[in-house]
Amino acid sequence: MTKHLISSADLSRAEVEDILETAASMHDLQRREVKKVPTLRGRTVINFFFEDSTRTRSSFEIAGKWMSADTINLSAKGSSTSKGESLRDTAMTVDAMAVDALVIRHNASGACQQVAQWVRCSVINAGDGTHEHPTQALLDAYTLRTRLGDLDGKHVVIVGDLTHSRVFRSNVITLKTLGARVTVVAPPTLMPSGIGAWSAADGFATSWDLDPVLDGEGEHGPVDAVMMLRVQRERMSGGYFPTAREYTVGYGLTRDRLERLVARNDDVLVLHPGPMNRGLEIAPEAADAPQSVVLDQVSAGVAVRMAVLYHLLAGDDTPAPVPPVTATEGAVR
Repeated sequence: MTKHLISSADLSRAEVEDILETAASMHDLQRREVKKVPTLRGRTVINFFFEDSTRTRSSFEIAGKWMSADTINLSAKGSSTSKGESLRDTAMTVDAMAVDALVIRHNASGACQQVAQWVRCSVINAGDGTHEHPTQALLDAYTLRTRLGDLDGKHVVIVGDLTHSRVFRSNVITLKTLGARVTVVAPPTLMPSGIGAWSAADGFATSWDLDPVLDGEGEHGPVDAVMMLRVQRERMSGGYFPTAREYTVGYGLTRDRLERLVARNDDVLVLHPGPMNRGLEIAPEAADAPQSVVLDQVSAGVAVRMAVLYHLLAGDDTPAPVPPVTATEGAVR
């Protein structure tokens, strides 16, 4: 890997697969009685979040601590940025404390790339505006591979608020890197401008009509997994759709749509990066269905972020990320 992880496009297929393989060994740690390895002992990781977060922030903190790194959480409200200090001065101040990595979530697209040019430590993009969220795409790919195996030729449908979604952008890149076929579906008002040129260049399909795609009548045929995206009303300044009910009728994963999906493929997977607007983009019956891997995604998030920290911060002489399980540890699983 390079020094930073800003975009999913930073990673080759070999690097993505290496991270996912490392994450598999890291995932074993969650089944141990003592969830601690010395892999990053002596390293310092700062989680600096300018936007609210539950899953990403917590999983990065747990990932660092389970690998024995010194992990510190900062927020905009509790930092000098609330007093008017610039992002540049704040980032350079933290970097001057000789930290090893900055994990940053920011509401401005491109903020993480800019910070990476100012500091000496590694920078990990934990979500910047409507740009990208590369570790989310990695954990989604890990979740899919755990259930579906090799993603070459698998058809993944991404549905919802594409305009405001950094998750969608990173997932398209990572899934295409791993050989999956991707279809994105959204109402015209939530389809990003310029997506036609992007889809033509990278070979993913677009549609405004959800039902034919879920019925396997789209460009890429039968569906192996569907990822529902949150309607990000906090980023909307206008009327992107008439009413919540109309959005659900047109683009929500309702109970009826789930039943049709399962009738065609018992092994279909349902994903959602969270937080979920139950009853809007996803029905409770779909969110809690046996086909749902939403909580698997959360579990994978810790393992994948451990793997990313390992590949960025561990030296060449660092031992294997997770030593083999002892007989005693195996007995308490």
